[in-house]
Amino acid sequence: MISADVIQKFRESGALLEGHFVLTSGLHSSVYLQCALVLQHPENAAEFGRAIAENFRGAAIQAVAAPAIGGIVIGHEVARALGVRFIWTERENGTMTLRRGFSVSPGERLLVVEDVVTTGGSTRETIEALRAQGADVFGAASIIDRSSGKAEVGVPRIALATLDVASVEPAVCEACARGELAVKPGSRKE
Repeated sequence: MISADVIQKFRESGALLEGHFVLTSGLHSSVYLQCALVLQHPENAAEFGRAIAENFRGAAIQAVAAPAIGGIVIGHEVARALGVRFIWTERENGTMTLRRGFSVSPGERLLVVEDVVTTGGSTRETIEALRAQGADVFGAASIIDRSSGKAEVGVPRIALATLDVASVEPAVCEACARGELAVKPGSRKE
């Protein structure tokens, strides 16, 4: 699956939005990727999951983990394609953690999967939570990389598609300076 195919699936499903948005990171952007719209179609989720998994065949991945909520669907599909179990992290009192009885074994080899990476914050927090429990986090992956490859998460990382879209602090956002209302369509409203 090539990058252009991924972006085309986002466009076709109405998941590539243009306007003035507040991203999960708090940064502002003129482009928002509403992954729920593309992943609501199981065939897209499965195709993306298989494409990500192909990058990790032979890596002895024992489980896939994803940050809730954005990484859950794609993480599950990657785990299915790799034939391994799937778990997720979620925030508890502002800290990413394993809940719902999920656990990892010391040295268990994991892959962290996310829908979109902008700053890499959720992926980094998930990696830290897993490592705190003794996991060996081998790598990370996402459907889309909004950082143009710049986001550092502490492990090697791949993405099916990379976008070079500006993400800026609100203080230097041109749309804010023009008085345009910013919309926050993501899952984290805190």
